[in-house]
Amino acid sequence: MVKRIFLTLLMLLILVYLALAVSVLNDKPKAMVCSGLKLDIKDSIYAGFIKQKEVSQLLKKHGLDPVGKRMDEINTQHIEDQLASHPLIDGVECYTTPSGLLRIEVSQRIPLLRVMDVGGNNYFVDTKGRKMASGAQCVARLPIATGHVSQQMACRELYQFADFLMNDDFWNAQIEQIHVLKGGDVELVPRVGNHLIYMGQLKGYERKLARLKGFYRKGLNKVGWNKYSRISVEFSNQIICTRRE
Repeated sequence: MVKRIFLTLLMLLILVYLALAVSVLNDKPKAMVCSGLKLDIKDSIYAGFIKQKEVSQLLKKHGLDPVGKRMDEINTQHIEDQLASHPLIDGVECYTTPSGLLRIEVSQRIPLLRVMDVGGNNYFVDTKGRKMASGAQCVARLPIATGHVSQQMACRELYQFADFLMNDDFWNAQIEQIHVLKGGDVELVPRVGNHLIYMGQLKGYERKLARLKGFYRKGLNKVGWNKYSRISVEFSNQIICTRRE
């Protein structure tokens, strides 16, 4: 009988202890105050569009600066939604840490192509084929599309072409400018060699550039990169060169 009473009291003490422990653990985060903000901007070296200072200013502007606030008062979802609405930000992840910090990881939109058309429009196309404003400074070296470039062409055909260039080490280093003529034909301005590359229509650009790459290696490396003023790869299975006068 005594043993049963002892076990019952022991179980009650354990239950009381567990209840108090849970209460203390639950109260601790609520009482904790945010001691700092850790902000990480991905791809900042490549793109350089959004800066840490700008993100911090956005948080303060909308009353979302977490420092000094109770941890249970910080709405991480609201912070994510507010920052994600910025035109240069692609995604946001926000979370608190047990040590009392708020961490924000920002993925910015990465520019792929710059467009400067005949109408005076100046903007970027990102790696997802979306138009970006040119208001921010970009530190990356990008090909520039000029001439008769519509926004539809920039975000479709030229986006696909620029994506091909970016993923090819040789052509990414070689092509500086994509010039669109009035009829839609395309000329390329290389970084090496004083000549124009006439593509005609962009269709079949992989095969056209493959032929040109072979000509570069077998031909221009022997006769010199400045011998011709124009190299046409418009037609299949041939390359037409115009000698420099």
